[in-house]
Amino acid sequence: MSILSDGWRALKGLFFPPLCAVCGAPLEPSEQTLCMLCRVTAPLTNYESEWGNPVEQRLSALVPIEHASAMLFFRRQGGWQQLIHDFKYHDRWRTAFELGRWYGNRLKNSGMYADVEVVIPMPLHPLKQLRRGYNQATYLAEGIACELGVSVDRRAVRRTRNTSSQAQTPRHQRAANVEGAFAVRDPERLSGRHLLLVDDVFTTGSTVAALIEAIRAELPDARISVAALAVSQREIGIK
Repeated sequence: MSILSDGWRALKGLFFPPLCAVCGAPLEPSEQTLCMLCRVTAPLTNYESEWGNPVEQRLSALVPIEHASAMLFFRRQGGWQQLIHDFKYHDRWRTAFELGRWYGNRLKNSGMYADVEVVIPMPLHPLKQLRRGYNQATYLAEGIACELGVSVDRRAVRRTRNTSSQAQTPRHQRAANVEGAFAVRDPERLSGRHLLLVDDVFTTGSTVAALIEAIRAELPDARISVAALAVSQREIGIK
């Protein structure tokens, strides 16, 4: 059976080689999800190693946090935007997991997230998750937790309201759109721990701030950090 399986994989790789999720080039056997050129030229922020980075400043002005960062600058149009769109809406969960591992490795190497104890993905409302089929933030969180050597808690928080998309909500209405949209399950199991909240794209920070407020209302002794995969340069004042 293993010989047949190996033969099928080799045949499949010959006629349908895996492609880079950004540029579409065939991947080498040693490459995962992204080709080496796209990894080297990725729009990295390096914020995971920078105290008081723009994401941390933006979020800490809204709610108390330990650390906050984003790994990539969100680039409109082109391969990087398509990559995020694909894993968010087109069932490319393996891409989300591999990107999470890449980010998790960078978080670990920075030393600033060494005492994180639990990773929590940004929850989707059950109806939205049913339509989409999965929560992309969960797979990002799984990849990050794998590298940090900690657990993922998928049930720690829940979304209580099926809010409209923040991307399609006017900026001045985004905070109100997600106000009271989250609740904490079994708060005693998270009490006093350092939690890392994971989301895909950071814009105004309204959504993650609403989640942090819900957590702190139940867990005033919890320490909370945030890791978003990407951040809009325009939102943090970078041209």
